[in-house]
Amino acid sequence: MDELVDILDEQGGPTGKSVLKSEAHRDGLFHPTIHVWCYTAEGSILLQQRGKLKKTFPLKWDVSVAGHVGAGEGLEMAAVREAQEEIGVKLSRLELEKIAVFKTENRHSDILFDREFNHTYLCKLDAQTQLQKQASEVEDLRWFPLQQFKKWVEEKYPDLVPNSHGRYEKVIQEIESRI
Repeated sequence: MDELVDILDEQGGPTGKSVLKSEAHRDGLFHPTIHVWCYTAEGSILLQQRGKLKKTFPLKWDVSVAGHVGAGEGLEMAAVREAQEEIGVKLSRLELEKIAVFKTENRHSDILFDREFNHTYLCKLDAQTQLQKQASEVEDLRWFPLQQFKKWVEEKYPDLVPNSHGRYEKVIQEIESRI
């Protein structure tokens, strides 16, 4: 879906401009996104397998929930909305714990230059939480032992979305400190 997103400067500050997401990607304009990593007290992490029709990294395993922040939308509200859409879980803003912001730049093609500030959150769930994947975006949802994910990161497992800027290591460290 092509939606309006707010454009950020090189430091992640607002520019006061909004454009369609497709324009931001085409022109390599920085914009905000959210990432929500769901985990359990028992040491599992929820990964989503990206849909087979995704333009970037189809069928690769990635963050539990990810999405663009709509123009004028608050970060936590975007995270709550995306969790409902992608995994069918209704969260409250109070369940989100912000752990980092990552500046990422990935040129996928001549017409797709993704430059984002990923606002990254943790959310503790019960492994029995009923999940409902968004068929158009998500191929599969699965709980994995955190230690298995950690091993995949260390071995640069080819079925994971490529790691950048220590994102996965930071998430693992933060979850380990909470379980």
